[in-house]
Amino acid sequence: MFSLFSAYPTFMVFLAVVLAMVLTMVLMPAWIRFLKSSHIGQQVRADGPQSHLVKQGTPTMGGVIMLVAVIAFTLLASVGAPTVELWLLLGATLATGILGFIDDASKVAHERSLGLTPKAKLVGQFLIAGIFVLCAVNLLDVAPTVEIPFICTIDLGVLTTVVPVGGGIEIPWLYLAYCLILLVGLCNAVNLTDGLDGLAAGTVMVVMLVMAAIAFRTGQLEPALFAGALAGACIGFLWFNSFPADIFMGDTGSLALGMALGCLAVLTKVEFIVIIIGGLFVAEALSVMIQVFYYKKTKKRIFLMAPLHHHFEKKGWSETKVVVRFWIVSGMLAACGFVLQFASSLAVA
Repeated sequence: MFSLFSAYPTFMVFLAVVLAMVLTMVLMPAWIRFLKSSHIGQQVRADGPQSHLVKQGTPTMGGVIMLVAVIAFTLLASVGAPTVELWLLLGATLATGILGFIDDASKVAHERSLGLTPKAKLVGQFLIAGIFVLCAVNLLDVAPTVEIPFICTIDLGVLTTVVPVGGGIEIPWLYLAYCLILLVGLCNAVNLTDGLDGLAAGTVMVVMLVMAAIAFRTGQLEPALFAGALAGACIGFLWFNSFPADIFMGDTGSLALGMALGCLAVLTKVEFIVIIIGGLFVAEALSVMIQVFYYKKTKKRIFLMAPLHHHFEKKGWSETKVVVRFWIVSGMLAACGFVLQFASSLAVA
């Protein structure tokens, strides 16, 4: 299989999307039936929009099947020639998915909308992110630089310009800290975005297709395969998660997808541009941070409700309208990020 991937890389990335999608669609109905028979359902937050109360008890943890589909295909494609890149991506994604699964299981067991404590989740996320980044730098020789389009490469150790155009800022002693914040931030940003039927799955699908294109264009075929499989799993999941949702991905899926996005950004050296590519996730996270900070200072709210998608719901937009428009915005931002990365690489060349 891997030799076929090497000979026909474009076909194999396309195949990753299709097979992960099909596998997700085939396995999901049985998983939904099992969850329903086991009375494993979503606990809706009490202070959320009243229209969401009908979602109480909808099966959750659909991310389990998404992860199964991604892991099955990527391992199948790497038979005979497993790569460190694939193992690291799979390991970080699966570990975060397990963390999310424990959180989901805790919510179900205690019949509440909050599972693990925020501190426990953050400790787990930072641990996973730290191991991944250290392995990427030491095992894969990922340069400890933050690549910023059209900006000089600056070595902060000697404070001298190294490369005239199209490099990045070389911060070996700060690179780990930057990546930890980036990976954990994206992990929680995608989790915050997962608040409406089809919102997280649709936006992650768009972003992963762009990440697959970036990885493929730079000759990193294994990350391209992985990103394509993630996009395909999101497409398959959307069949069941579109409004009104038959199942939610839960933290099992959203935390894993966010960590996978951050890990792909590190391996493809788009640690800065990913902030644009995943700009919608960043906006969702910032809306919560701004809301909390402003309320603590003034006891007033900037947004009608945070995260951002709930603000537009409160303004009277239907759930479907919010989701579709957020898909469009996500697509525009992802396209801008891809063009910026492409133009920057041409400038270097």
